[in-house]
Amino acid sequence: MQRRDFLASATAVATFGGLTPLAAQSTRSLLEVAHQLAASPYVVPKSELPPPFAGLDYDAYRGIRPVAGRAAMLPHGADFAVDLLPPGLFFPDPVRIDRDAGTGPKEVPFALDLFSFQDRYFDTLPDEAPGAGFSGLRLRYPLNALDRMDEVLVVQGASYFRAIGQAMVYGLSARAVAIGTGGAGPEEFPRFTHLRLHAPQNGTVRLEAVIDSPSLAGHLDMTVRPGADTMMDLSVTLMPRVEIADIGVAPLTSMYLKGPLRASVSDDFRPRVHDSDLLVIENGAGERIWRPISNPARLETSAFVDNNPVSFGLFQTGRAFSDFEDTEARYHDRPNAIVRPRGTWGPGAVVLVEIPTGDEFMDNIVAFWRPEAALTPGSAHRFDYRLNWTVSPPGESAGADTIARILQSRSGREHDRPGTRRYVIDITGEAAGRVPEITAQGPAEISGVSLFDLPDQGGTRVTFLVTPENTDAVDLRLVVRNQPTGQSDAVWLHRWTRARDGGV
Repeated sequence: MQRRDFLASATAVATFGGLTPLAAQSTRSLLEVAHQLAASPYVVPKSELPPPFAGLDYDAYRGIRPVAGRAAMLPHGADFAVDLLPPGLFFPDPVRIDRDAGTGPKEVPFALDLFSFQDRYFDTLPDEAPGAGFSGLRLRYPLNALDRMDEVLVVQGASYFRAIGQAMVYGLSARAVAIGTGGAGPEEFPRFTHLRLHAPQNGTVRLEAVIDSPSLAGHLDMTVRPGADTMMDLSVTLMPRVEIADIGVAPLTSMYLKGPLRASVSDDFRPRVHDSDLLVIENGAGERIWRPISNPARLETSAFVDNNPVSFGLFQTGRAFSDFEDTEARYHDRPNAIVRPRGTWGPGAVVLVEIPTGDEFMDNIVAFWRPEAALTPGSAHRFDYRLNWTVSPPGESAGADTIARILQSRSGREHDRPGTRRYVIDITGEAAGRVPEITAQGPAEISGVSLFDLPDQGGTRVTFLVTPENTDAVDLRLVVRNQPTGQSDAVWLHRWTRARDGGV
């Protein structure tokens, strides 16, 4: 829909195009709702959907469309619009949605006639669908052209949300909270039960959410500012019902199938297939840590111990079509997401979970902050942070940057030395005055270390060989130092894991 058509119809549909808000209107803040929920026993939601939303496959679910003016393209202030999303497929749990158009929050009632149903998937429709509700919402904004309302944010499924800025396509997601991710037991997925969209102010929109799960209740307060980079300021308050030691704060979820570090994982015409390929951490000690992502043969969890982290984020480093050769997925246009804590987060660790996958349809990468101390029942813990959705390389989105950047990481089997793997890491800047230091945690021989300038002032290349002994994993650490000061120029970390065929 063109933005000029949308604005022309704004007056006619300013009250949700015929939707009548419920007369009973809650005046309680959603934070208060969350506190009361935390003090109550957990109630298991009914997960069975009524017809016509039950038993849908992917294509049938996509055959349900919000009707423009009733559940789609609903004007929200002068520059925003909202779509309300139907239940079905992976989204059975109803989410209450309130909208504040400037006169206070009003609940939007769910009804079948808010949606159209493609005849090829739906022969007949019932008169109503008791127990069904919205599964989330989509926010629109003229990101790329003044006369077009582009998607900028989707909130749907458990406590997931994802956003984009200008000239981007959706890629990785964020969550309000994670529990048990990468652990020995089953993961718990807290869900949004109540969303409240506030009236826009100065080019921003505020969204609140109530979070619920067996282990905790919580509250999310998000202010979104769309633009070339889409910025979010978030406050997440978590109130455990039980002790939680394996909490994940500000979790980011992405996908990595293959890349230059282990191209043999997938026999595919594309050189890379991933939403993100790099975790970058700015720790409280002033180091910037570069950790390339991998698709291991078994689940791998890495913890980077820290105190008051400055930032952590998942990055997509390839930004040219030739990096991926995928005209449909447009992986080169997928955003990075950077978490910048505000206030004191104290001791803990940035945790990276890498899950084996054989295709590109599963999100198998998760990064989050885990506090050192467990969260205890009856307490409340608030985490404030900024989340930046950007295509800028690490450091550039934060302004001037004097620290060297890792340009790429590659590896491959050394065919004239069976059982050995060569690593190649390219760094910005000249080779003169630099010395590489490489260490291995785990039984392995490091050899063949060299450092030299790339052609055409393309940076510095460090290359070395790793020969693992009788082990399945080796943690590698490369520090490039400037001489004679000894100051660290870049810190590169990687976990080698044995390939699925048993080789290096």
